[in-house]
Order: sequence, then C-alpha cells, then structure tokens
Amino acid sequence: MIGRSVLSNGVRVLSEAMPQVLSSSIGIWVENGSRYEEPGENGVSHFIEHLLFKGTKRRTAAQIAEQVDAVGGVLNAFTGKEFTCYYAKVLGEDLAMATDLLADILLESLFDPAEIDRERQVVLQEIKQAEDTPDDYIHDLFTLNYWRGHPLALPVFGSVDTVNSIDRELLTSFMGARYRSGRVFIASAGRVDHQSLVRDCEGLFGSIAGDGRPDLITPPAERPSVITHEKQLEQAHICIGGPAISQVDSLRYAGYVLNTALGGGMSSRLFQEVREKRGRVYSIYSFVQSYIDCGYFGVYAGTNPEWVDEVLEVSIAEIAKLARDGLKPDELARAKSQLKGSMLLGLESTDSRMNRLARNEIYFHRDVPLEELACGIDAVANDAIVELASSWFRSDRMAMVLLGVPKGRKLDSGVFSALS
Repeated sequence: MIGRSVLSNGVRVLSEAMPQVLSSSIGIWVENGSRYEEPGENGVSHFIEHLLFKGTKRRTAAQIAEQVDAVGGVLNAFTGKEFTCYYAKVLGEDLAMATDLLADILLESLFDPAEIDRERQVVLQEIKQAEDTPDDYIHDLFTLNYWRGHPLALPVFGSVDTVNSIDRELLTSFMGARYRSGRVFIASAGRVDHQSLVRDCEGLFGSIAGDGRPDLITPPAERPSVITHEKQLEQAHICIGGPAISQVDSLRYAGYVLNTALGGGMSSRLFQEVREKRGRVYSIYSFVQSYIDCGYFGVYAGTNPEWVDEVLEVSIAEIAKLARDGLKPDELARAKSQLKGSMLLGLESTDSRMNRLARNEIYFHRDVPLEELACGIDAVANDAIVELASSWFRSDRMAMVLLGVPKGRKLDSGVFSALS
C-alpha cells in the first residue's frame, strides 16, 4: 500500500507499508546534487552531507551515533548528481525516533568551523581513495571528458582545489538556497503507518521554507574522444561509451533489456566472449547511466596492458553485431526474465523499497507499479533493440578512456571503425 501526502509547506511524504517485516527505513530526500553546483562550488553538496552528522543544537556528533546504535539501527547518507538522501533503518517501533533525529540533523546542524576543517580532511582522503581505485576512477575520467564543461561531468566529491575553497558561508548559503520545501520529501517503507508519519513530519519539517524558482537545467553536449592516462598499475582499465537514454525516455525498457544482454551478467555477450572464451579479463560489464534529461551507456573492462587491443576488438565487434542484428529470441527472453527476477529480488528489504519510492517520485512524480515495469519489459521487441543500438553505437559519437597504459601508448578514434 503506497501513501502520498503533501504537508502545508509543500514537503511531500511517501510511504509503503510492509506489515510482514519488523524494520522501517526512512529517508529525507533532497532533489539537489552536484549537477546544480557552479564549477567553483563542485563538491559542496557532498560536503554538506558529511557535515549534517557533526552536531546539532540538541545533539553532539557522538550522541547522534549513540542514539541509533542503541537501538541496533543504521544511519547514513549519500549524494548523487541529482539528489541527496539522509536515511535511517530501525525497528518499526523506533521509526518516530529516527524521524526526529533526521529532522534535527537536517534543520538544526551547527556547521561548526572546527568541524568543517576536520571534515575537509576526511573528504580530501575520500577523493584520494577514489583516485586510488582505478576501476571506479575511470568512470569519473570518462564523464569529465565526454561531457566536458557541463556540471554532470564533474565528480560528486569535488576536487582538491574546490574542497579546499569551501567555507562556512558557502555551505550555509548553498544549503539555504537548495534545501527548500519544493525539493524535499520524506520516503519510508516497512512497518510504517502513513497517517502517523504525516503527523510527525508536519510538526518536524513544517518550518522548511518554500521556493517557487524552477531549476534551469540543460543537457550536456557529447564530446567524442579517445584519451589515455598513463599510470603505474598492474592492469589497464578501459571505459568506452556513447549517448544513451534519460530516466524517462520512452525506450527505457528496451535500454534495460539491451544492457542486460550485452553486459549485465554472467550469461551476457561480453562476459561470455571476453572472459569465458578468451580469459582476457576478470571483470567486464556494460551499464547505462541515466539522468532527468540525458544519459550515456558504457562498457568497462580491466585487462593486462598487452591484451588491450584484443579486448577492445572483441567488445566492439559484439557491440556492432548488436546494432546490426539485435538479439536472438532466446537472448531476448533470457534478458527479460533476468531483469524481472533481479528487480523482484532487489525489493525484499525496506531500504530498497524506500529507494524505489524516492526515485519514482524524483523522475516520474508518481508510483510506478511493479506490474507496469514487468509489462514494459515484456513488451520490448527486437525492433526496439535494433533501433536503440543503432543510435547508441555509432563511431562518430563514441568515446574511450584508457587508464594505466604503458608510457607512450596511444590509440585513435579508428578503434571504433567497426561501427557505422
């Protein structure tokens, strides 16, 4: 049972009751992320996320942690490019306490200058850790180049320079401008009573001010390129990709199926051809990264430097076949079944249900029933796969980043010549 209410100030409250479980998950979602930052502000949304756990007028940082630990709960947060979430998972009997705690950190955090300086060092370490994780870092390098000059190209963490320039005035002014009632909603799933949650939220979140200004956003322009980054690593890391669909594109179900069949599991074409038949990688997969108004697809692989050309040749050949012929009937059926199964398996926990509620609200402004998703997946025909693949997989729109290649190793855009 899905409940949706709007508080007097415009803050939305969503819930999904799951009477069969003991836990409740609740998240305070803010439709704000790194794409809404100016270049000099890059990283400020993520920095705010860190600071909201560092003490309020009512609780110290230690007391915040102790109150959740005392009931065996979880308290955390994450920042993306289009949203931020502060969430807790507790027993249903402790949901009111968790709601009060989240309201306190959202609305009453102190932004103590000493805490800002301490947390700055934590964020800088987080940036360095990301740069030392090449299979993650290569995705940042890809978007930095492919969407160069657009806020979506910049990393959520920010850079060393921008994080060092963030001060209390920027943090509080940015939060004051972005954390407005029209961009804030509460989502909860599990052992939750919707009307009780709405009453609690009206008292706790009713002070959030509104803001009628719309977000003026534009999609990025693609910049096809082939870039190599020399770095002393045991493996070469490859990321190739091109334009894809937005979160709300009418062909999104075909995109899900295409991605699953190409590189979404152990039975996928890329895994079978590159790892199982040739043993040239441990990890290879495809993915689609979608936003409100745009998206890109990608293929990642990690391999020995001497096998880079072979991995690229085989991967691009599989992509070209998909663009030309689409999927065989058994592949199409298997990808659909895999998608539906993984979707249902992924919704067995209250936190995953809470996340699903929130993402539907952000991108569709309504609940999207599981039956609708299943019907959309089942309706995908091979013609739609070919239509989508032939628009994605074009040599003049593709880009590539190589990380960890030997000194002097270069590739050019001719690597995509097998594509039309």
